[in-house]
Amino acid sequence: MSGHRIISIRLITADHQIVTPMNTKDSRSFIHPSPAIPPPDQILEPRIQPEFAGFSLKNTFFALRFPNYRLWFIGQLASLVGTFMQVTAQGFLVFELTHSPAYLGYVGFAAGIPTWFLMLYAGVVADRVSRRILLIITQTYLMVLAGILAILTLSGHIQPWHIIALSFMVGIGQAFDAPSRHSFVFELVPREHLSNAIALNSTMFNLATTLGPAIGGILYLAIGPGGCFTLNALSFLAIIVALKLMKLPKRSNNKIPTGTGTAVLEGLKYINGHATIRSLIMITWVVSFFCMSYMTLLPAWSVNILHGNAGTNGWLQSARGIGALIGALLIASTGRFQYKGRMISRALLAIPVILILFAITTSLSLSLLLLIGIGLTIIGVFNLVNASIQGLVDDDLRGRVMSVYSLVFFGSLPIGSLLAGGIAEGLSEPAAIIINASIALVFGVYLWITKPEIRRLVV
Repeated sequence: MSGHRIISIRLITADHQIVTPMNTKDSRSFIHPSPAIPPPDQILEPRIQPEFAGFSLKNTFFALRFPNYRLWFIGQLASLVGTFMQVTAQGFLVFELTHSPAYLGYVGFAAGIPTWFLMLYAGVVADRVSRRILLIITQTYLMVLAGILAILTLSGHIQPWHIIALSFMVGIGQAFDAPSRHSFVFELVPREHLSNAIALNSTMFNLATTLGPAIGGILYLAIGPGGCFTLNALSFLAIIVALKLMKLPKRSNNKIPTGTGTAVLEGLKYINGHATIRSLIMITWVVSFFCMSYMTLLPAWSVNILHGNAGTNGWLQSARGIGALIGALLIASTGRFQYKGRMISRALLAIPVILILFAITTSLSLSLLLLIGIGLTIIGVFNLVNASIQGLVDDDLRGRVMSVYSLVFFGSLPIGSLLAGGIAEGLSEPAAIIINASIALVFGVYLWITKPEIRRLVV
């Protein structure tokens, strides 16, 4: 395209909203012949889109300049540290009670069942009601469930079936929480800083996955699983208080003129007719189903493969979190850049290769190093896919599209966990990881060959 420049046009309204002047669903930029410029009588702000925004530390935490997002970041971080502390303690408790890798899969499977039946409906709810109120309700509900688990454990009455039942109930809360949580970020920062906010969300999430498991492993040995569950219940207060303190402009909720079923179908038809979003959601499914299931096996892996204990399990979980944290910070620090699609495609090839290397090593130090690489590449894919979808989707369908994204992400994990647990029970933990990683590698090669438009993705 010699002789042309890519120019992004933004219309700034009186209330500082940014509006694209083009009436298309996918366009965020257009080809304008050089050296023509917009007429001076139009209130337009032309920005030449750079080839690469470049790495800059000042870009990393830009979204934290907005008070509402700052409250969100701090509150969510405290709550998520508690959540991952509980996940680590709960997984090891299940293995201690059952000594079965397959049972670890059952727990994950139970948590995913409500996701399949409720997530799409939850997306419609997120488009219709106050997302802040919905998040306060879901976080309070999850806090109560954590308290029940703590009471059962501290009283000595905990049984494996209790954990499965509570996991199912947690899944109900997560089904309504996830679409609102993903789309709520759009209300906390201006559109132009959405990518940075999403990257910081990943940073927050993965900082929690680094700190939570390590703290959980240490506290499991010091105060037992019941103490870990109690601290998690208390940690939900941080995000509930943060949500209440936010000063948000009054949101004009979408008045969806159709019934719930029709509204769900409208979102599904939108995705089906949008080839790029459809491909990005397929990538989410493959990574969630085949590449994330290894996490379910880490409690058994720490004992059967590495001959460790609860502390070993905590370190394995934290190593993955460290890698994910590094990946999220790198993406946040690069600002607005064009090579999202190329990075997604390359990461899809790297993830299964690193997983296979992890499966064939019995060294703790090398396992930790490989888990850092796994965490880095997986979060890179999810972060970039999330930001790309949110950059492409129409605002009035955001909740429903993100509910499908959340359904694929959360709904695939339990099935993948169940499959991995069954393979590990019948063959071995390394065999389960190798089989799943090999399937993911085939998909990555297929995508690279047949979908070159993904590598050229610019949002």
